[in-house]
Amino acid sequence: MTAPPAPPLRIALAGAGAFGRKHLDALAAIDDARVAAIVSRRLDQARQVAAEYGAQLATTDLAEVLERDDIDAVILCTPTPLHAEQAVAVLRAGKHVQVEIPLADSWAGTQRIAAAQRESGLTCMAGHTRRFNRSHRWIRARITDGDLRLRQLDVQTYFLRRRNLNLLGQPRSWTDHLLWHHAAHTVDLLRYQTGEEIVAAHALQGPIHPELGIAMDLSVQLRTSGGALCALSLSFNHDGPQGSVFRYITDKGTYIARYDELTTGHGEPVDLSAVRVPANGIEGQDREFIAAISQGRRPESDITSVLPSYRVLAGLHERLVPP
Repeated sequence: MTAPPAPPLRIALAGAGAFGRKHLDALAAIDDARVAAIVSRRLDQARQVAAEYGAQLATTDLAEVLERDDIDAVILCTPTPLHAEQAVAVLRAGKHVQVEIPLADSWAGTQRIAAAQRESGLTCMAGHTRRFNRSHRWIRARITDGDLRLRQLDVQTYFLRRRNLNLLGQPRSWTDHLLWHHAAHTVDLLRYQTGEEIVAAHALQGPIHPELGIAMDLSVQLRTSGGALCALSLSFNHDGPQGSVFRYITDKGTYIARYDELTTGHGEPVDLSAVRVPANGIEGQDREFIAAISQGRRPESDITSVLPSYRVLAGLHERLVPP
């Protein structure tokens, strides 16, 4: 007789803001998952989002969720400064966790999460979405197969955030960070694409914003052990298209990735239909999280896989050259 299908993974989502909703939309497309609880710092928001996505529990208290036996895993889309403490709490409560990027805003915080994962043996996945975008996976497959060799990765990550607002234009309770959040995507992507470690890293930052207390402009240079270079420009002062553009300069052509879209250096679209991941990187990320738990394996962006990226970020942070 065929064994009955496993019940859906019961997931609590903490952080019902702009990015939390991206995960909720992704989870709604995954049969193997069920959103069981919503945690938000505002109860009215938690209740509204829970009703919208069919979650039975709405609360402002993550500890309440962690005490329940009907929750298997937690996705943390909470403010960055809370990630380390909350991820450790989730793992110690015996539940799997996916932490939206960045894992933490310090090397010490990242190490605390890694220690908790080792002690628990549970799944701890970092939300490094670039690993799951079809455009970047197309490039990676060709590098892995030996068809391409990366010479240089040039990345522009630009936003206009002179006020402390989120993606929906709503006030934030915390302050975003160009290095620990946005540079983390590219530092990890360079390691992921080349399969090489970063052996040289330098960064320059612009003036500190008088109210936000962060540098609004950042320039990063990286080199891998195999000689691939990366130039990363980041700004919260950009008055124009928002987001990131990734230019792959290889030995056999140039490719430009915009999240899940890819063109040649001449603007010709690249057919990504053969890339076996969802067209939405967040959905691919969440599917990997759920599959890894059900199959008892490490997810592709397991904490052990991304930990060296955070070591590089910590080194850059220590050596940041002020204006």
